[in-house]
Amino acid sequence: MFKPAQLESFLAVARTLSFTQAADQLGMRQSTISQHVRQLEALVGKQMFLRDTHTVELTPEGEAMVGFARTIVDTGREAVSFFAGPQLQGRLRFGASEDFVSTQLADVLRDFRRRHPGVELELTVGLSGELHRRLEARQLDLVFGKRQLGAAHGQLVWRDRLVWVGTEHTRVDAAAPVPLILYPEPSVSRAQALETLQWHGRQFRVACTSTSLSGLRAAVLAGLGVTAHTRSLIPHDLAELGPQHGLPALGEVEFVLSPPPRVRTETARALGAAIVADANRLRHSR
Repeated sequence: MFKPAQLESFLAVARTLSFTQAADQLGMRQSTISQHVRQLEALVGKQMFLRDTHTVELTPEGEAMVGFARTIVDTGREAVSFFAGPQLQGRLRFGASEDFVSTQLADVLRDFRRRHPGVELELTVGLSGELHRRLEARQLDLVFGKRQLGAAHGQLVWRDRLVWVGTEHTRVDAAAPVPLILYPEPSVSRAQALETLQWHGRQFRVACTSTSLSGLRAAVLAGLGVTAHTRSLIPHDLAELGPQHGLPALGEVEFVLSPPPRVRTETARALGAAIVADANRLRHSR
């Protein structure tokens, strides 16, 4: 009933909320992606996306279809993998930014190890900037991390807002320097927070620096200040700070896989494909 190509195109648009980016990700024409989505909508008799010249959003029916499509596609891939013959072998040095370790990325890695027991997976957790440096030094084979808008490295997986985060009791004094809780350099969220405050002429002070998300979280809960965090990955006991706190908007960041697919090893391509396929679950895991 459902054709894999239609479902893959639908999921790519759902991940990126962009027909253009979905086409780039799948190596197809944008018109082909649009055709696949229209065919799927005609098949189920429901509209999957609300779209205009500037934005693309999932409808409630589209949100529901994400789960069904992911299950169908995953089942098909598992069947192909089961009958494919010899399994992947070798070592894969994988780097993931700190933000992702507390999300369902762990489920992706667990499933990858189950499917490919012959692969020796080495996981390095760190800041996106440092992981990309290690990738350039050939100390890692694949990196899943953040990049600022405008950067060109890596394969786009999804885009998200960077927001100010505190607790429900957080108050920001407009007359005092903003107390910041940040990762050390090189950190994408740190750089974007500092650049934004400087651009808007807001004074700030660094109240806490931590290399771990747990350290940042503890400092925020202790009332030491505010931090910048990707909206979809905010820890459950912290909260996004709204406009009433008087802080400037931080813009967006992009989540990418590096290096590009064409220069990855076979094992890196397999894990990269698993992460891209599961991007919607990662994105909505909080």
